[in-house]
Amino acid sequence: MAFGSVSALVAAAEKEGALWRAVQVDDCRDRGAPERDSWDRMEALWRAMVRSAESYDPQRRSASGLSGGQAAMVAALKAPLCGEHMRTVMAAALAVAEQNACMGRIVAAPTAGASGVLPAVLLPLRQREGLTDEDMVRCLYTAAGFGQVIAARASISGAEGGCQAEIGSASAMAAAALVQARGGTPEQMAAACAMALQNVMGLACDPVAGLVEEPCVKRNVMGAVNAMACADMALAGVRSAIPCDEVIDAMGAVGRTMPTDLRETGQGGLAAAPTARRIAEGGLANGPEPGASR
Repeated sequence: MAFGSVSALVAAAEKEGALWRAVQVDDCRDRGAPERDSWDRMEALWRAMVRSAESYDPQRRSASGLSGGQAAMVAALKAPLCGEHMRTVMAAALAVAEQNACMGRIVAAPTAGASGVLPAVLLPLRQREGLTDEDMVRCLYTAAGFGQVIAARASISGAEGGCQAEIGSASAMAAAALVQARGGTPEQMAAACAMALQNVMGLACDPVAGLVEEPCVKRNVMGAVNAMACADMALAGVRSAIPCDEVIDAMGAVGRTMPTDLRETGQGGLAAAPTARRIAEGGLANGPEPGASR
């Protein structure tokens, strides 16, 4: 991989004429593959994302009983406070994350636990604004470029860096992809990525009962909403005072200093709550019984 920094990625974008194109060229060079092969592989990932959302079954439940049906509940909400488009984004994030929990087919972007973020921001936008599949593939190249740098400089693993490395990375990738979709500049993509990571800096990975369900599924919604807000800020000209590469480095440093209990072990954070412990021991997945002590 040629890009060890966002600054190098932005410089390559200037040379190639577009950031997504710079990522494609690097992929072809890295794998010794023709451009058609690179495009077809990325297009296949996009189509898999589409299928993961479209094949959502609201009647399906995960083995634990913690996941299932939540996306349909949000989709049916009347007069959502966040507006119609945001409701669709939230429902899509839940749908794909629930697919993962229910053992459906998803695209790890960059991980399975964060699989709902990218499709949640891109699918509703494509439908609302009449974008093409080609537009979406370019967005995925952009997301992949920023994801590569985050993985190289910090981490995309909850076990290494907490949920900031999973949902945070997905949110940062999605923010950059949204700027791409709106025709923004590479500098604006970098700003969106930086701000998205800043907003979730220090987020713990604390899966209840060690399952990628609670609070993971709902955090996909947060990641998608955060991405949209940061993309809009970047497109408006808002910048991060800290360069994107330095934000990524800071995220990596924070992850390395996190206690082990907050890095996907299921020992700390929400996973240590009394109800979470009962769930881990095989108790009801629906929360505390009426009158239960807190």
